[in-house]
Amino acid sequence: MSTTKKVCVRRFNMNAVEGYVYPKGYLHSRGIELMARTAEAVLIPYDDIRAVYFVREFGPDPTKYQRREFATRPKLGGLWVRMSFRDGEELEGVMPNDLTALGQHGVTLTPPDSKGNTQRVFVPREAVRVFQVVGVIGRPKRPVVGPRGRPLASQMELFETLA
Repeated sequence: MSTTKKVCVRRFNMNAVEGYVYPKGYLHSRGIELMARTAEAVLIPYDDIRAVYFVREFGPDPTKYQRREFATRPKLGGLWVRMSFRDGEELEGVMPNDLTALGQHGVTLTPPDSKGNTQRVFVPREAVRVFQVVGVIGRPKRPVVGPRGRPLASQMELFETLA
């Protein structure tokens, strides 16, 4: 397993920088640090970044063929969010229903087409004009099981049913 992840950093000036980031330490106080494909270390300020796309493979622009909104209600558990960027474009995604997921520098979410080339998207706070929660998606409850994996008996009835 690799300790670095492939990313495509999309800037507001429509230029993209492809490279590698260390997931636990790429966010710095002044910007995002990555190792470009040209083997140079690059620090991109947050106010220049539109989004950081964590991709499976380098290739065409990750925003070109990506769905920007869900066609139906997402199946992933978490917060279904919609954001509007400073340039007017919108993006939907699912983020964990956890306050620790709201990072100091931005938010990471799962895009609508998680089976596509883009696995995750990091959006800096400076890039977002409007951020709204569309819905809270819960995970289905698991059946309550007792000892030895047997389902627990249902609640006893208070009144006998007469047939």
